[in-house]
Amino acid sequence: MSENSQEKEMSFLGHLEELRWRLVRSVVLIMLLAVVLFYFTDPIVNNVYLKMSKTDFPTYQFFCYLSEKLNFSDLLCADDIPIQIQSIEMTKQFSTNMYFALIGGFILSFPFTFFQLWSFVKPGLKTKEVHATRWIVFNASLLFFLGVLFGYYLISPLCVQFFGGYKLTDEIQNNFTISSYMSMITTSTFLTGLFFELPVVMYLLAKIGVLSSAVLKKYRRHSIVVILILSAIITPPDVISQLLVTFPIYTLYEIGIVVVKRVEKRKEI
Repeated sequence: MSENSQEKEMSFLGHLEELRWRLVRSVVLIMLLAVVLFYFTDPIVNNVYLKMSKTDFPTYQFFCYLSEKLNFSDLLCADDIPIQIQSIEMTKQFSTNMYFALIGGFILSFPFTFFQLWSFVKPGLKTKEVHATRWIVFNASLLFFLGVLFGYYLISPLCVQFFGGYKLTDEIQNNFTISSYMSMITTSTFLTGLFFELPVVMYLLAKIGVLSSAVLKKYRRHSIVVILILSAIITPPDVISQLLVTFPIYTLYEIGIVVVKRVEKRKEI
């Protein structure tokens, strides 16, 4: 093996080692935060999850206030959500607890985790590129947390209200398991946070030359269909809920096109 080949192999192994330790640091922080969330399970379950099944949840109160201001009577006010939550498996409460604690740990640690991954990628960038991306960790974190808040205060309450009140017949009662109830809230909130990372993903793909603004414009109509499908997956099957999700995500898509255009202009300089 030549000396250059040995240096390249060592360099490759060195990069893998650096990536491994950055991932380890991220996982350690996620686990520590998960332990903290696990310790405070009782107040989290009562105030974050179960409170969403009550009509005094802020989202329901806001829509009721909006209904009054628009003279819609109580059209937008939430009715009592007739659900009972139970656990029918021996280990389900524990596994559900672990699930929301780990997802919560990842959500809280997102800025640090993204910073670790970005710090691994950044040395391969040029000086101008590093300068142009100096706010990427902040912007990515801001978009992610905005998505989480959007998912928690809009998507999840709509899901709880719709599915909690939906019945095939009055003879069938809604007795949901704790895992299905909490997983729906956790998953919809987490996925919405990831969807809000769309401009960041488009930016990174544009930087490496995989994506262009011309392609994004060409497939704009196709993107609307995809966004509608994604919205249908994470929202109740009603048009209003799907549109409430579609508009913000499509707006992020258009913002992504503007971001990609800026990347292309900088490459031409």
